[in-house]
Amino acid sequence: MRLLIIGDLYGQIGAASSIAKSRGAKVAHVADIEAAMNALRAGQGADLVMIEVREDIEKLVTLLMRERFNLPVVACGVKSDKDAAVKAIKSGAKEYIPLPPDEELIAAVLEAIAEEAQSVIFASAAMAKAIALADQIAPSEASIMITGESGTGKEVIARYIHKKSKRASHPMISVNCAAIPENLLESELFGYEKGSFTGAVARRIGKFEEADGGTILLDEISEMDMRLQSKLLRVLQEREVDRIGGARPVKVNIRVLATSNRNLQDEVKKGGFREDLYFRLNVISLHMPSLRDRRDDIKPLAEYFILKYSKANGIPTRPLSNAALDKLTGHRWPGNVRELENAMHRTVLLATGKEIEPDAIALQGVEDRETWNAEREASTAATPRAASHDPRSTLVGRTVNSVEQELILDTLGHCLGNRTHAANILGISIRTLRNKIKSYSEQGVAVPPAPTGTE
Repeated sequence: MRLLIIGDLYGQIGAASSIAKSRGAKVAHVADIEAAMNALRAGQGADLVMIEVREDIEKLVTLLMRERFNLPVVACGVKSDKDAAVKAIKSGAKEYIPLPPDEELIAAVLEAIAEEAQSVIFASAAMAKAIALADQIAPSEASIMITGESGTGKEVIARYIHKKSKRASHPMISVNCAAIPENLLESELFGYEKGSFTGAVARRIGKFEEADGGTILLDEISEMDMRLQSKLLRVLQEREVDRIGGARPVKVNIRVLATSNRNLQDEVKKGGFREDLYFRLNVISLHMPSLRDRRDDIKPLAEYFILKYSKANGIPTRPLSNAALDKLTGHRWPGNVRELENAMHRTVLLATGKEIEPDAIALQGVEDRETWNAEREASTAATPRAASHDPRSTLVGRTVNSVEQELILDTLGHCLGNRTHAANILGISIRTLRNKIKSYSEQGVAVPPAPTGTE
């Protein structure tokens, strides 16, 4: 855990630092927000930022988001200043810690951040097999390709591998290749020198340099442009990066993990992914099973998320009733663990009574095993009667574009607007989906909005 403290914490910085260090955190201190951003740009990584409430927390959160530093912010202030605490949370702080610092409270915050980054909850044989392979390959230096549907926990298993590796004491840096616009991804990965392009007001260390000594995770690498794939291949071969505008290459010592929810072998055949890069990355392959193939994990995962969001919202933790559990295990979970987490978050807020009952669980799509089985049987029936009710008959007379538009909008609605999840279900790239959405919006078609902070 790397902790970056901004400000003097009302004179309590020594005590807060000592507590954090006693819990295994590496602590760095800067005077203000500008110094903090300069430190992050220079490659001084952090897993958590602690800032006093007298600073402009909203400005810090905005800058972190704008420059794609995905860091939780914790505000600190004197115990009696309740208004400042409320303002800090509204400005984007994840937690508020009163000063003087309480050892157990700081420890709890650090442990919560660490747990959130590396929790692997499972009970199924399918996940036990994946974990066993992760344990076996973690100590090596080999590149690993982690595959699986969107929402199965590919980043979670990547962090698990890093924590089990010989590089665990060094940073793990994650880059979502699908979420960062193509024209920004190069500078994000490789960094740039001051003045190398308009807006480059200071040197920015890229993610490869920030991960030096540790691990870099290239999330959804199938979305990377071919030109950048060539540059990435050179980094893997030479173990050095060229900053944009730089005069000489910079050596890096990294281990590379990559994820994809698409079949990269198919992408290679289509010409959308370099074959030589694929073999460089796919030294070892680890597949994350879908949640419908690991139904024994639904109960422990649901209970974990219920506890997590009950604590976060200050709500009593309610157990699942047998009927509620049946509803969960009968669902198809097209969004996998991510969908289950979102469903349990909603459930915690909606539940009443001593137990969580089925009516508190709002699911998307098919919700029970009986309906699912009936649909599956109907779809596989090959009788003339079934054919006479073929829903494809309703498509006659419509254009391909109108059918495609309806499918895309329905899928977005099903995914609550989540672009990445919808693209995965549709079998298209996130960029193709974005272009379709842009076209629909320009035509005045209403498109489901993306959830805040997501694609």
